[in-house]
Amino acid sequence: MAKHFLMAALLAAFYVIGFFSCKKNATESVVNLPEVVTANISEITLTAAQCGGTITSDGGAAVTARGVCWSTHPAPVISDNKTSDGTGSGSFTSHITGLTPHGHYFIKAYATNSAGTSYGDARAFTSLVASGTVTDIDGNIYQTLTIDNQEWMVENLKVTRYRNGDPIPNVADNGAWTSLSTGASCNYNNDANNVAVYGCLYNWYTVNDSRQIAPAGWHVATDAEWQTLVDYLGGDSLAGGKMKTIGTIEAGNGLWKQPNIGATNESGFSALPGGYRDDPVGAFHKMSYDAWWWTSSVFSAYTAWARGVDYGSLAVTRTSLASKRYGGNVRCVRD
Repeated sequence: MAKHFLMAALLAAFYVIGFFSCKKNATESVVNLPEVVTANISEITLTAAQCGGTITSDGGAAVTARGVCWSTHPAPVISDNKTSDGTGSGSFTSHITGLTPHGHYFIKAYATNSAGTSYGDARAFTSLVASGTVTDIDGNIYQTLTIDNQEWMVENLKVTRYRNGDPIPNVADNGAWTSLSTGASCNYNNDANNVAVYGCLYNWYTVNDSRQIAPAGWHVATDAEWQTLVDYLGGDSLAGGKMKTIGTIEAGNGLWKQPNIGATNESGFSALPGGYRDDPVGAFHKMSYDAWWWTSSVFSAYTAWARGVDYGSLAVTRTSLASKRYGGNVRCVRD
């Protein structure tokens, strides 16, 4: 009898211990690594860039550190260069500094909780190339930038004389503008205050004049040179965003109208919406909405190739329908 009683007591004890052990295990939660997505890279300059990420899951424990890490090797970790951008889930922005001009970098977002550190996908980028300046015959100084082995002006031309010193006529009258078959320039809305920011508008006859409007050692970019630039920046459907300056008029931090889709200016090209002047009546159009540049490449007796970007698209538009009497901006490339 005592033996049976002892056995029953032991079984009861094992049951109680097992019950509470199972209950404890049932209430304990397993902590996993966080899940994080690396953001697109933007605002790339000679020595800095912007990135960030989004933490889509904290893994069951508080995120105690987050940011991005980067290196010149393809698999950066937090023991390499890193930013520290707060705690918790959600999105964050990271400002990267201390880069080397024309350096090739790999970057990942990271997030840390009690289970450890996890990483987003690696993204690659190249910091901009330091170039210099060029001065036109009027003494205007333009910043320049090397993009994929081409050195571009990163400002629109504003010169008022050909390279040999001859003046480029400034034609304000609409009727006179639309009857031209020789070189001429104008200021948008005939307002000289627009030149400092947007440059001058030129008809294509100016671009094609043998006296040349580009500074010595430079030339107006050809259609083929434009295509090299566009292809390097991701092709016709994407390159415009990488060329446009960021910000909008409505937000008080830019010159483009909303929404200025996809603008990152990561190329450093710094496209501004200078608009254009038409042929039919000589009217001005689309400042704050569009940027248009002549190429030096002819298409027909009446038209030439031009390139444009606008506030509502990531794309770069290529057109052969631009009348040679249109007024467009000009960008030059080193010979």
